[in-house]
Amino acid sequence: MNQLAQLKQYTTVVADTGDFQAMQVFQPHDATTNPSLILKAVQKPDYRPLLDETVSAHRGKPVTDIIDHLLVAFGLKILAIIPGRVSTETDARLSFDTEGTIAKARHLIALYEAAGVKRERVLIKIASTWEGIRAAETLEKEGIRCNMTLLFSLPQAIACAEAGAQLISPFVGRIYDWFKKASGNDYSGADDPGVQSVKRIYEYYKKFGYTTEVMGASFRNTSQILELAGCDLLTISPELLQKMADTDGPVERKLSSEAAVKTELQKISLDEKAFRMALNEDAMATEKLAEGIRLFCADAVKLEQLIGA
Repeated sequence: MNQLAQLKQYTTVVADTGDFQAMQVFQPHDATTNPSLILKAVQKPDYRPLLDETVSAHRGKPVTDIIDHLLVAFGLKILAIIPGRVSTETDARLSFDTEGTIAKARHLIALYEAAGVKRERVLIKIASTWEGIRAAETLEKEGIRCNMTLLFSLPQAIACAEAGAQLISPFVGRIYDWFKKASGNDYSGADDPGVQSVKRIYEYYKKFGYTTEVMGASFRNTSQILELAGCDLLTISPELLQKMADTDGPVERKLSSEAAVKTELQKISLDEKAFRMALNEDAMATEKLAEGIRLFCADAVKLEQLIGA
């Protein structure tokens, strides 16, 4: 079997794209989207009709409302292809607004339910700020499942699990980028800081019995993916999915619950003050979280401009 087929034996494979054709080719179980991926997709000729149809159907409504309908339109198309769940992102400009995030999530779920989709098939993506985590805590109690994104540190992961979030998406590649730039060193295999971060989070969750799912994200190469074989889920771009599908060779399971419970990790308690201090002490996590929010906000604005035009 090729590497992709072998990986699927240990880990749920998720497509990190808004490209329907790629999903049909690689047959992932779940799919994730974000404003950047949707912006990229709607600029392709194959997806322009979906944008035109959505704008036409909701002409006269606020642009932010049209974007919500566009995100859900993509989600509905994706759910017709995959057997599992689709992740749909809230507006990154709400990253520090708990009540605004809750309202946006409820609105997106209402649009899905109006289209006949049960909320169990949708994950609402929320930035892993303190405010976003508090929003997820409320939403999970209402049966609205959350995918906590822009996650770069163990304190963020612990706070998300304590809040009862369904799933977290630690960003392997962006952690790697930061350390490569800061140190001038390249990293590979088990020495990759992004890989090490996800491994530590996975082990912490399994050792202390958290049910929140761990989904490694933002990969730069297949080596990072292979080092996390056995993680609950991995969300992978079409380019890297293709590389794995074209590559033979053994794939070894690297993460397991059995091994995790044997680690000597100590449990950490975090209130708001401790969370903010721990995040502040981690320069990489602080910088990448802020940068990620800025980038998603910028692409949300570009999407608004495209719709306005």
